[in-house]
Amino acid sequence: MHNQSQINEPQINKHLIWQEEGGRAVFKCPIFSLREISCRSPDNELRDFTVMDAPDWAIVVPVLETERGKEFVMVRQWRHGAQELSLEFPGGVFDAGETDTEAAARELREETAYISGKITKLGEMNPNPAIMSNRVHFFLAEELHYLGTQDLDADEYVDVETIPIEAVFQWMGTPPYIHALMGSALALYASYTTRKTP
Repeated sequence: MHNQSQINEPQINKHLIWQEEGGRAVFKCPIFSLREISCRSPDNELRDFTVMDAPDWAIVVPVLETERGKEFVMVRQWRHGAQELSLEFPGGVFDAGETDTEAAARELREETAYISGKITKLGEMNPNPAIMSNRVHFFLAEELHYLGTQDLDADEYVDVETIPIEAVFQWMGTPPYIHALMGSALALYASYTTRKTP
């Protein structure tokens, strides 16, 4: 059986690696761009693929201590692709020059009006490695303090809600918990809290 470090060793899996030999830009809009790339297969065949480039994203799992127990601070907003409302953890695109932690803290503040006294990175993933080049950075935010006023973008309409943690675990994957990356955030939160439990 291979351990994780062995699985990631390139010399073991080099027969699976494609080599990029060229590419060209085909489309650009404010939130992403598309490239067509030419890659040589392990069998030495040249094939074309499409790659989507976008800035990295930050997603924050804010945990609020309430008299009812621990609750997640979440945001409800309209999602144009799905054409329905989605209940999510706060998050968004990195601004130019931001670190991952800075982006997470800013998105938390802007969308929820909370700031965090303690922020912990839970991990990072590629949202869809088949076609996307960017990464999503996941954070846990604790010791929350409410400032009272959101700082939303002109096209953002966001309601802030506090939801019992157990309810989010129970209903994730059913409306309004429709965003797949929120399932990833929840899984990383569960893994982190399990590791912390003696």
